[in-house]
Amino acid sequence: MSKLSYGFVSVLTLVLASGCARSGALSKNDVRPEPGETRVLAHPGLTQVGGSVSIADVAERVLPSVVTVSTTVVQHQQPSMFPFFGGGGPTERQGQGIGSGVIVSADGYILTNNHVVAEAKAIKVTVNDKREFDATVVGTDPKSDLAVIKITGAPAGLRPAEFGDSSKLRLGDVVLAIGNPLGVGQTVTMGIVSAKGRADLGITAYEDFIQTDAAINPGNSGGALIDTDGKLVGINTAILSRSGGYQGIGLAIPSSMAQPIMETLKQSGKVSRGFLGVGIQDVDRDLATALKLSGPNGVLLTEVRAGGPAGKAGLLRGDVVTKVDGKVITSTGQFRNVIASSGAKKKVSLEVMRDGKPQTFAVELGDLPEDGKEAAGGPQGGPPQATAGGALAGVTFEELTPEHRRTLGLSQEQQRGVVITDLAPGSSAAKAGLRPGDVVLELNRVSVDSLAKFKEQYGKATGDVLLLVQRRGGTVFLVVRK
Repeated sequence: MSKLSYGFVSVLTLVLASGCARSGALSKNDVRPEPGETRVLAHPGLTQVGGSVSIADVAERVLPSVVTVSTTVVQHQQPSMFPFFGGGGPTERQGQGIGSGVIVSADGYILTNNHVVAEAKAIKVTVNDKREFDATVVGTDPKSDLAVIKITGAPAGLRPAEFGDSSKLRLGDVVLAIGNPLGVGQTVTMGIVSAKGRADLGITAYEDFIQTDAAINPGNSGGALIDTDGKLVGINTAILSRSGGYQGIGLAIPSSMAQPIMETLKQSGKVSRGFLGVGIQDVDRDLATALKLSGPNGVLLTEVRAGGPAGKAGLLRGDVVTKVDGKVITSTGQFRNVIASSGAKKKVSLEVMRDGKPQTFAVELGDLPEDGKEAAGGPQGGPPQATAGGALAGVTFEELTPEHRRTLGLSQEQQRGVVITDLAPGSSAAKAGLRPGDVVLELNRVSVDSLAKFKEQYGKATGDVLLLVQRRGGTVFLVVRK
């Protein structure tokens, strides 16, 4: 089984460290040099040999901008099992960690990963010329795993990195990863951009990683991913690995995400994110058919919080968001990133499909609550009853009773829906993801507030059925195929 590894030397199970870059391909207006000919490029100190950029010149230009970040943390140890032999209560001891960082301003600001400096009692920064300085935390953002620290005293001679545009990266572009892997010292590795927009990996709350095969190891976290123009296009963050070491799948936070978060942390020490007040899920082909969509595109709203920004704008459960400010939406992870990065009080335009017809809504985003939830909760799982046939064969439903409300943790005011009390293993409903304890709120977009209403609507169904299910406080749409 694969493991995510952090690029922090003291942790060998989740390595944070890779990045992305832009290739040095010549434009159609460039004159390609003859083999062996050396030509000076637009960037000072960079040369092109035999039609390709000199990697050594690119690395030499950026190396002074990448630093080693050493931390001292307090580690808590369990008490001894034998207190009469000198044990006792919990004890503390100091531990050490090593990561990397990137100088982003001449007065000493450094961009790194949150996990590199989290809980650090002391921070020291070692620059390329071996000078060592104390540093303090300016601000952290655990949800993106980014942090800004600052060297004490703003010493002279610091060389900041120049940001590049990660959105222009293409698969196959050459990139360099620079950092301090395993604490051996500053190291440069080369690879390509293997993928973009990696999300739903469970590393951070907001993910939009660049994937690269440049060698990344523990200690690279917070280091630079640069393109062949020598510009910063990513902050190395993690690797996907079976062993905890390099296996060719490194992940970096793109500069397009890191730079605005960095600026916000420098200004206020924290990040304010946009809040829409909805529950969301991806649209698969079955849902697309049931919702009369042209294909499995966009994000389905499973819940719209009353009084929230989306609710005030007129959005409804069952709407499918296809674009935000003209940007095509392809997944829930991307949608969350777009809304969050827009920021509080920002007005955005949402294009949605409702009952097969396009509509546009203007929404003023709120401020994401501390719990970080986009909507109220996420998907979960003899009174009168019925056992269905057809698509729902093998499923037993009951009226929603006060006892069900207590058992399922529902409010006593909730009156609508029918409860699934039994489910045949291997049935179509089980394969679709239904489970005992689910409360069915809608059948084929019609509300079912009683067993009689459920049976009436199900009797009208002729094929696959679309259910809106409540589970542990949240809702989710499921398609059960006949």
